[in-house]
Amino acid sequence: MTIFSKIIAGQIPCYKVAENEKFFAFLDIEPIVKGHVLIVPKLETDKIFDVPDEYLAEILLFAKPIAHAIEKVFDCNRCGITVMGLEVPHAHLHLVPINSAGDLNFTKHKSKATAEELKIVQEKIMQHLS
Repeated sequence: MTIFSKIIAGQIPCYKVAENEKFFAFLDIEPIVKGHVLIVPKLETDKIFDVPDEYLAEILLFAKPIAHAIEKVFDCNRCGITVMGLEVPHAHLHLVPINSAGDLNFTKHKSKATAEELKIVQEKIMQHLS
């Protein structure tokens, strides 16, 4: 069982922003920038292109309102999206508020957000979900 499966199952606490029967979205606790959200299929599959077709087709539709909320909450040019999948062997998307391509640089130092900071970000994103 991956750490993401444990988060989805409620065994590890997280800052959830959205959930449906197939997907779970929560804040990255070590964001590359404030507002960094992870979108995870509830089906535990290592690589994004190994998830069933219906999941692959629907993950962007699930992510879309979250991306719009991120763009409303943060001073950014857009919400960037990337698939890395190297940190955890469970397919996932990263939604990140960006102003330049450098904002999606996963090799730079990640910040350790405080619980208070994460709670504020979580509430702001959730307020803007439609």
